[in-house]
Amino acid sequence: MKKQIREQDIYYFDSGEQEDTALCAGMLRQMIAEIMRRENRKGVLLFCIGTDRSTGDSLGPLVGHKLRKCRLKKAAVIGTLDKPVHAMNLEVYAAYIRTHFPDHVIVAIDASVGSPDHVGFATLGKGALQPGLGVSKELMEVGDISITGIVGGPGSHDPVMLQSVRLSMVMKMADCICESITLVERFWENTAII
Repeated sequence: MKKQIREQDIYYFDSGEQEDTALCAGMLRQMIAEIMRRENRKGVLLFCIGTDRSTGDSLGPLVGHKLRKCRLKKAAVIGTLDKPVHAMNLEVYAAYIRTHFPDHVIVAIDASVGSPDHVGFATLGKGALQPGLGVSKELMEVGDISITGIVGGPGSHDPVMLQSVRLSMVMKMADCICESITLVERFWENTAII
């Protein structure tokens, strides 16, 4: 089993390992609780970024779709297969969030590229996520916490590469991320964080 690796406040989790899913959930819970205490935030918003028009970039909308079906009680979800958040509407949704969720911890979720030996891993990090970097787009940073799924290596800056990513790998990472988030909600139900 591969353990999470720390690299500048980014943690890597093998999406095929159940133990890593639980570790990710525990760390995500701690990060959210820390921001809520430090900045007096009142809620959590899961901001799922990507498009259903490209397999490799569908991680965010798939996670949002799955989380909506889970009917989370203590977190809002924006970005689904039906209403994806992508490069063309990111700024509109970011403005909507600033207006309607100003006191929420924003957890941004998106696909990413990384080292070839981390393809298929989920990452968790403190700080904003900058969507589009993997395909050489410069989009605004979003979120207080970032979760990504690594769909390709660093030389994969070609949008066509995203079309050839295996859906099974993206689904495995989406399942891992969703399970981690639902575990966090179960922690909240058993404690009084939110």
